[in-house]
Amino acid sequence: MAKGLLIDMDGVIYGGDTLIPGADKFINNLVSEKVPFMFMTNNSQRTRLEVVRKLHRLGIYVTEQHIYTSAMATGTFLAHQIPGGTAYVLGEGGLLTSLHEAGIRLVETDPEFVVLGEGRNFTLEMVQRAVDMILAGAKFITTNRDPSPMKMGWANLGIAATTAMIEEASGVKAFTIGKPSPVMMRSARKALGLETADTTIIGDTMATDIRGGVQMGYRTILVLSGITTREDLKRFAFKPDLVVDSVANIKLPLEWW
Repeated sequence: MAKGLLIDMDGVIYGGDTLIPGADKFINNLVSEKVPFMFMTNNSQRTRLEVVRKLHRLGIYVTEQHIYTSAMATGTFLAHQIPGGTAYVLGEGGLLTSLHEAGIRLVETDPEFVVLGEGRNFTLEMVQRAVDMILAGAKFITTNRDPSPMKMGWANLGIAATTAMIEEASGVKAFTIGKPSPVMMRSARKALGLETADTTIIGDTMATDIRGGVQMGYRTILVLSGITTREDLKRFAFKPDLVVDSVANIKLPLEWW
């Protein structure tokens, strides 16, 4: 039975636009050894092609088949709930593309779903329309609840803040698709064609990647090249199976393979 990896990107493969040392060699080794893997990201803005192009610029040569986003997970989920359903979308290219590919029709009135993703191109007026649609009975879906980085000059409030605003205005809690939700964790594994016992997730955040992996019964590897420190581990009631400084320190095959 094949064993494979679900790999977070920001903080694991790169930080912003800078490659984490050794990440390219690690991924290129996976490709050459034919180890099944997918990059799994909560970002719903970019299309798979856009993600691939960024990775290529960093010297990591993968295909669109190696990319799985919260937008893709959202499309898969909605198509399962109501095949050919309708949605009013607050989001951008990656989300719009994924919903279209899943057969979800994008509408401006009377949707079955209101779907929120990351973006800077929707207005407060559009948010108010979304609230009205939810009050009229549309189901509220958010691609993820990643928080704002809380940095001065940041040009995006963050999807968690926008989600909270709509929840407060509508009185309806959003159903979240992205990590650490089991919805995305499970659909990514299925897209890769792995069984639960044969899946390992690599991430830099305890609250999303590692929590989601632990809840799903996957093996988990925490890298310290992102936002988590060894000191942070003391705050959590769960722990990863392996902690390394970066993916450059991961030796294959893994001890549990």
